[in-house]
Amino acid sequence: MARLEKILNRRRLLLFGIASGLSLEGVTAAPQPAAPAHAPFGPVVPPQTALSVPLIGDDGQAFYLPHRLRSKVTAVQLMFAGCSAICPIQGALFAGVAQRIESVRGAQLLSLTIDPLNDDPAALRRWKERFGAHRLWSAAAPKLQDVDALFDFLGGRNRGVDGHTGQVYLFDRQARLRYRTPEFPTISYVADIMNQLAQL
Repeated sequence: MARLEKILNRRRLLLFGIASGLSLEGVTAAPQPAAPAHAPFGPVVPPQTALSVPLIGDDGQAFYLPHRLRSKVTAVQLMFAGCSAICPIQGALFAGVAQRIESVRGAQLLSLTIDPLNDDPAALRRWKERFGAHRLWSAAAPKLQDVDALFDFLGGRNRGVDGHTGQVYLFDRQARLRYRTPEFPTISYVADIMNQLAQL
């Protein structure tokens, strides 16, 4: 697990270096700072109730987002199966978080695709299987007309090549958005916030 954390930290630094034109020779990952309590990341005050959008899960079952979130502490991410830049990092992140939250009562992970035209349940299952498809981790697709509403609610829109951020969105047991992480949080960062929400 520590090795996976180091790999993710190194990849974050590489992405930053590529984006800024910096050389990363000899650079080591620094500890991630605590998130400030304001947008675009940090605590969501007041908490926001999840949008009631219909989804199709990777098991082929239909459900509404709040119904899946209620009574659980949930980490949500945006992704799409054809993404080759940041989504592999996100998949590795959730694979690591899943192992760290096994003892957290009612914890779960949910990946939401932003490409519902191409990401059917089978495609979502294949994407998760690349990273170990843990039992606490599910994926789902909204209807195409609801993708923009999800972007706006979560604050996950990005002008980059993938169209979405590498943030994670944390929901409490009342299906309320309570926290937005910075881009590419560590496994420990996400697991620790989920543990805190589980105590509420």
